[in-house]
Amino acid sequence: MTLTTRISRLQAGTAKVGCLLNPLGGQVRKRATAIRDALQAIPDLMVCEAQDALTFKTAVEQLLQADIDLLVIVAGDGTTHAIFSHLFATRAPADWPLIMIVPGGTTNMTPLDLGMQGKPEQIIQRLHHYLCQPTAPHLVQRPVLRIEQAGIPAIYGMFFAVGLVARGVKFSRSPVKQIGITGGIFTALIMLRSLFGMLFGRQQSAWSPVTMTLTEANGRMHRGTYLFALVSALHSLLLNIRPYWGKEPEPLHVTLVDQQHKRLWRSLWPLLSGGGHVLQEQEGYYSHNTARLTIEMDDEYIVDGELYRSAPQSPVTIAATDPVTFLVL
Repeated sequence: MTLTTRISRLQAGTAKVGCLLNPLGGQVRKRATAIRDALQAIPDLMVCEAQDALTFKTAVEQLLQADIDLLVIVAGDGTTHAIFSHLFATRAPADWPLIMIVPGGTTNMTPLDLGMQGKPEQIIQRLHHYLCQPTAPHLVQRPVLRIEQAGIPAIYGMFFAVGLVARGVKFSRSPVKQIGITGGIFTALIMLRSLFGMLFGRQQSAWSPVTMTLTEANGRMHRGTYLFALVSALHSLLLNIRPYWGKEPEPLHVTLVDQQHKRLWRSLWPLLSGGGHVLQEQEGYYSHNTARLTIEMDDEYIVDGELYRSAPQSPVTIAATDPVTFLVL
């Protein structure tokens, strides 16, 4: 079935809708009763619960075999990352159902960037209302990062980071996450710890910068030690952070901050608020847009909050996929 047909069925009120719910998601745990009540109120909604890589695959396949037109994911960025990786491994995006992501995790960067605002049960209630009184759907298309490294299957996600950002995510997997803090407060805590790493990382190996070589699609090479490097298909990150200022008409945003940066504290606000165009490359700040790049390093990296490890003789290649179509309510 084509994407156009699925959209037509959604607008006509005849679409089949399936939902994958991760009961371990940060927001789902806190709001489980309200979320389940909202889902149960939607007639003929097929709901599958899954909480790890194996059950994600099983649940997605069960929903796809039911020939759904819309896949509703009630989970966080890590679950969405796992679902994307399975979908891309098994079928072309043109054969996917429409995707709707309800922010049900500890971090929910992708749905927030797409424009999904409100508590999970409120968004599900909006979906219920839309299905009862359908109109022309509001759709957003975004590419996904395809991350390839020799020896492992391709990884798919919306956000890639190395250096202090990856260190911060690793820190978040410590007992901090067990406190139960989610959303903006959790993100602010990780950001504060990462800023602390900028100040004292040289004395702490766990918070050290990353040494790498990044090669752009046009052949331009960046080699050195960087506080962090980001690659994303998202226009903004959590807390509406917008650390990109490239002007190239390409789908992936890339930002580097050199270890030998100048005036970091003065530069923080433009770096985070979307005003990075005032920052200078010669002072250690660089951002551009691209469709493909390669990174050589021996270090950890994250994709949508999940931790991976590169190897010195195995470059990491990042490229944009064909766009995925999201329903935004």
